[in-house]
Amino acid sequence: MAHDKQNRDAILKRLSRLNGQVQGVSRMVEDGRYCVDILNQTAAIRSALRGVERLLIEDHARSCMEDAIQSGDQDRQRVMFREVVELMERVRD
Repeated sequence: MAHDKQNRDAILKRLSRLNGQVQGVSRMVEDGRYCVDILNQTAAIRSALRGVERLLIEDHARSCMEDAIQSGDQDRQRVMFREVVELMERVRD
C-alpha cells in the first residue's frame, strides 16, 4: 500500500508514542504500581491504537479503494468493499 507521506509520518509518530506507553506500563507492573493507575494507562493505549487504526483505514480508502474504483474492475471493487466491512467490524470490537 502506498501511504501518503504525511499520513505515514503521523502513523509512525503515534506508533512510537504507543511503544513508549507500553514500555511504561511494563515498568509500572514491574514496580508493583497501583492497579487502577496501570489500567488507566492501558485504556490510554487502546485509545491511541484506535487513532492509528483510523488513520490506516483513511489511508486505505484514499489509496487502495480509490485505485479499485478508478480501475473499473468490479471484482476488485467488491473485494475492497468486503475488506473494509471486515476491518470496520474488527476495529469496532
